[in-house]
Amino acid sequence: MGFGKYSSSSKISALVVDDDTIIQKIHKALLTKLGLEVNVVANGKEVLDLYRSGTSFDLIFMDMEMPIMDGPEATKELRAMGVQSIIMGVTSRDLDSEKEAFIASGLNDCYMKPLTISKISSLLQELMKKN
Repeated sequence: MGFGKYSSSSKISALVVDDDTIIQKIHKALLTKLGLEVNVVANGKEVLDLYRSGTSFDLIFMDMEMPIMDGPEATKELRAMGVQSIIMGVTSRDLDSEKEAFIASGLNDCYMKPLTISKISSLLQELMKKN
């Protein structure tokens, strides 16, 4: 299946950023099942290190609360570096004010944990339309 600029030989690359190893496994399994190439890191600093080393991803699933560097701070830094990747916030917080502040840091959107096949599928459909 082609994704516009993503040919069938080139998978969409995704990065799961979460300090919870169970969430890491769940999200990686879901994304892999949907045909994405998935990497996992445990905090925002690790994402910045990857991008500074020249690695990039089509999609980033960014947890809000993590040690060392949280999601909002990492998202602001990535955007300040000119990163154009789609960054989806992922949080267990359901207060609108907290989600709005996270989105304001530069996210494309924010989902409640855990991710589901339907949430990811609708995101991938949006990606296909844009490419």
